[in-house]
Amino acid sequence: MTTRVIIVRHGQSSYNAQQKIQGRCDESVLTEKGQGEAEKVGATLQGVIFDAFYHSPLQRAAQTASIIQKFLPDRPTPQAKEELKEIDLPLWEKLAKQEVIDKFPEDYCCWKQRPHEFKMRVSSPEGEYDHFPVLSLYEQAKQFWQEAIAKHQGQTILIVAHNGINRCLILSAIGIPPERYHTIQQSNCCINVLNFSGDFGDAVQLESLNQVSHMGIVLPPPRPPKPPALRLLLVRHGETEWNRMSRFQGMKDIPLNENGKEQARKAAEYLKDVHIDFAVTSSLSRPKETAEIILEHHPNVPLESEDLFKEISHGLWEGKLESEIKAEFGNLLQQWKDAPETVQMPEGENLQQVWDRAIAAWNKILQTKANPDEPKVGLVSAHDAINKVILCALLGLKPKNFWNIKQGNGAVSVIDYLDGAEGLPVLQTINLTTYLGSGILDKTAAGAL
Repeated sequence: MTTRVIIVRHGQSSYNAQQKIQGRCDESVLTEKGQGEAEKVGATLQGVIFDAFYHSPLQRAAQTASIIQKFLPDRPTPQAKEELKEIDLPLWEKLAKQEVIDKFPEDYCCWKQRPHEFKMRVSSPEGEYDHFPVLSLYEQAKQFWQEAIAKHQGQTILIVAHNGINRCLILSAIGIPPERYHTIQQSNCCINVLNFSGDFGDAVQLESLNQVSHMGIVLPPPRPPKPPALRLLLVRHGETEWNRMSRFQGMKDIPLNENGKEQARKAAEYLKDVHIDFAVTSSLSRPKETAEIILEHHPNVPLESEDLFKEISHGLWEGKLESEIKAEFGNLLQQWKDAPETVQMPEGENLQQVWDRAIAAWNKILQTKANPDEPKVGLVSAHDAINKVILCALLGLKPKNFWNIKQGNGAVSVIDYLDGAEGLPVLQTINLTTYLGSGILDKTAAGAL
């Protein structure tokens, strides 16, 4: 039974507006803008039935939860949980961000570049000790999951909390290491969707990350103070007839069906006012056609073709329905579902081969386009498996985590490189499909690759 978890960050707080560090300080409350943001989340979630509703006890999260509750049809009672409190930064709380940068330059550098090593020397009745804020928060998130997932098997849970704890909830659920703490973005009143396949520790699918379209924001803005050296919009092609039928296509050059073309048109309309400098597509027709439709609103943007972005070769499975593959390759098909990194497709590829060529093509884009002095935005149009392995790599995951990432037909993910090709990227949003008309949940074809 799948347990669905929807995670929301609180609305803009007074400390957010003042650019102050909040941590566990409970002086910060929602601004008028933050209250309006919470109302937008409530209106967006009003069609979802929740079995449980948890929130941080800190005011800004509790206020957000109270506003959202008014919109929910069954009015579930929000329950405060200590394990959902924000990251504990006792030496920085109430300080302006710039003041922290000026007063603690070495510590701040460690916080941004090596968050898992960042520590504060704090005092307690028992004496002084080293406090590791990110590692402590990561363990706190795991404690929440161990209780909540066991208690709500097969149900739908809503969580309203904070930037830091939300990151650690997502990281720990999927198995992303804490050193990637700054790799994922959490905007005020964003929506994230996780699907747990069983107990905590079993496979978890990240259906979407940092959705903000319900806020009237097309794509999450770059982190201040300057635009990223490179922003990449990673798109999966629209639906094909084989997607609809759950027929394995792989490198077979199957074109978009009418629904796929409509998905591409909706993506194009959604992105029409987004500046794009260049575009790269897999050489197969379905992502190429998707990119061409999107670029109709950007007629001066050149489209380059990249063979390394072709879909995984399923070999002898290509053209077959899952039922046909099960009859002939039953054990291997189950292995593909349970441990995809161990499967060599008969007369096709394995995931490591796909990983190596996709990342090589991705890195080529970084090396040629990422220049801090000339920020650029690029469109990359590819496939389910290609996009998944790229996103896994950017999150610090491995081929075994292939099924942890969802990519819907026509979906957009946004990746920022703040200072160029070096350094970790920021995953601004993953698997955005709201413009396809299905609301916050991805309802695109769930068929074969």
